[in-house]
Amino acid sequence: MPKVALLKQDGSQAGDMELNDSVFGIEPNTHVLHEAVVMQRASMRQGTHAVKNRSEVRGGGRKPWRQKGTGRARQGSIRSPQWVGGGTVFGPTPRSYSYKLPKKVRRLALRSALSSKVKEDNIVVLESIAIDAPKTKEVVKMLEALNVDTKVLIVTAEKDETVMRSANNLQSVKVLTVEEMNVLDLLSHDKLIVTKDAAEKAGEVLS
Repeated sequence: MPKVALLKQDGSQAGDMELNDSVFGIEPNTHVLHEAVVMQRASMRQGTHAVKNRSEVRGGGRKPWRQKGTGRARQGSIRSPQWVGGGTVFGPTPRSYSYKLPKKVRRLALRSALSSKVKEDNIVVLESIAIDAPKTKEVVKMLEALNVDTKVLIVTAEKDETVMRSANNLQSVKVLTVEEMNVLDLLSHDKLIVTKDAAEKAGEVLS
């Protein structure tokens, strides 16, 4: 069972904490992690690309010249695909790229991402995060005390508006709850700061 240091907000140690072995101590499955990231990125695509086919291009209602006797190829419309300004054949149309992986695969991907953070020693477990009023400097002060100067993901057990608003102005900091935690954010942030309650909740939900 992985054991990590339990820290206070000022960086001092408050003891040790044992994390759930089936969530934070498994061998990360890189294939499943890749599948989860591809799924999330596909779901983020807008899919609003569109072109006009020959029925949507303005004009071209009249036959440009008579069928026979001109010596030229027969034509029915100046908006046929072979004409400049004509419609596009088999062009992209608006669509959704989103799809879902099986629930077991998604949960394995989350467990793999969390275990990789523990394995690489990129996880910080805090006793709690207490900020009285929304102030960016409070989060900056906390990160300095914890010696964190890279992209960081903060995970709390419940939604905390004060913490979220305090971190809003920091581009390298993102705050999520355990329910909102996802593979893409876990992998794209270098450090994971998680509260004791959030770590316990994740251990219960994902085990």
